[in-house]
Amino acid sequence: MNIFLIIILSSVAMSLIALVGLFTLILKEATLRKIILPLVAMSAGALLGGAFLHMIPESIGKFKTNQMVFIWVLIGFSIFFLLEQFIHWHHCHRVPSEHKQPVTYLILIADAIHNLIGGLAIAGAFIVDMRMGIVTWIAAAAHEIPQELGDFGILIHGGWSKKKALIFNFISASTIILGALLAYFLSNYINIAFLVPLAAGNFIYIACSDLIPEIKHGCSIKNNIIHFIFFILGILLIYGVSFIH
Repeated sequence: MNIFLIIILSSVAMSLIALVGLFTLILKEATLRKIILPLVAMSAGALLGGAFLHMIPESIGKFKTNQMVFIWVLIGFSIFFLLEQFIHWHHCHRVPSEHKQPVTYLILIADAIHNLIGGLAIAGAFIVDMRMGIVTWIAAAAHEIPQELGDFGILIHGGWSKKKALIFNFISASTIILGALLAYFLSNYINIAFLVPLAAGNFIYIACSDLIPEIKHGCSIKNNIIHFIFFILGILLIYGVSFIH
């Protein structure tokens, strides 16, 4: 299949995940409360697994020195740190009743930037290596699901109508397509291999700064064990992609 078509289909599929927010209206809050944090734990494992098991190892040897790989990882990590520092980006992984002081437009702006960078990462990974693209897409998708559940809840809690929240959340998510197209056209002029370790740095930051803090202070030993199991499942999910040929 043509790489351009794969990039378009994968980025459109990722943006459609924004519609998962509808489940916050269908499922009971008690059910959401039970599934959101395990999903957050799994997405943390998937992001770290993607970064350390695939993206960084795949980047080794593609630069003049291996040190450059880790420089790009640090740049990717720092970009998201900067984003969080200046626009206070932080995805919420809570049920609607737990949202406090909703900042709806800020959430959408931050999410749009986040998805633009995600589009660059996913398209860059597909261009470098097909299997790497699959890994990056799966890891990003695992993160998007609990993120979109939380973001949609914030918009509803902030007083938005269901229709308006759905439309604007989808528009915010669709910037991933712009990022993917930008990466594809840039690849005709420059070597975009740097996007893979850059994305690895993004993944590490999101997992360690945004996701793990949400789950590491469980209210019971049982919940802590469940979260750890889902964290390991996220890693194993990404490791399993190693066997795709």
